[in-house]
Amino acid sequence: MNWYLEVLNKYAVFAGRARRKEYWFFVLFNILINVALLAADWVTGTFNPETGVGILSGVYGLAILIPSLAVTIRRLHDTGRSGWWCLVSLIPILGGLVLLYFMVSDSDSGQNEYGPSPKD
Repeated sequence: MNWYLEVLNKYAVFAGRARRKEYWFFVLFNILINVALLAADWVTGTFNPETGVGILSGVYGLAILIPSLAVTIRRLHDTGRSGWWCLVSLIPILGGLVLLYFMVSDSDSGQNEYGPSPKD
């Protein structure tokens, strides 16, 4: 839970680096919270099957958009890549796979152009 809160504390910090652990724990907690909110939307009747979004999950998605983008860019920085590489996900199927590969790649050891290694 601390990794999730740490990302929220760095709400719009796009500079620096983020470890794999920080990124993937944030993703895990996002999935768990989204599942719980979708269930709450379904129970309360605020889920719209045509759009696949409910009011609670939609508001949460908008609230978490900037921190998600920030931690993704910091994770790319940790692998020595520019944050602009997140745009590769706009390419259907292949782009998502390339971004997934970047997210699971190991960090650059030591300091790179984006700062010191968060592992140290």
